[in-house]
Amino acid sequence: MTDKWPDEEGFISEGEIVSLFKATGTIAKGKLVYLTGDLEVQQAVLDCDPIGVALKDAVNGDYVPICIHGICKMLAGAAISRGKAIKSDANGKAIPLSDQAVNEGGSANYTIYYARKAGIALQAATGDGDYILAFVCK
Repeated sequence: MTDKWPDEEGFISEGEIVSLFKATGTIAKGKLVYLTGDLEVQQAVLDCDPIGVALKDAVNGDYVPICIHGICKMLAGAAISRGKAIKSDANGKAIPLSDQAVNEGGSANYTIYYARKAGIALQAATGDGDYILAFVCK
């Protein structure tokens, strides 16, 4: 496991938007989360619509700070190229969000999954377990 910003705990620079949410399950620091109710979150799963990154560990019922916009540390679940869009894997880790082919000719139907995008990788991850800096944004 490589931590590419080892001196920092969670969010990196001023200007982030961090809010407290109630955990509805166990959440690990550095993993993506998604809404399960009004101001309630749990660790993200594959193809969900993540809203941010947990800045602390939490268990069911805890209030946990979530970076919902800005630069923060995130745990990668696969190799990720810097500058690429990211989404959640089945365990709340960041993985690449593949570009989607779009047929502009109008002969095919398609869905664009804007809500699945969690942000942009600011550093490359070599594989599962790397911590990278990412810009959390929709």
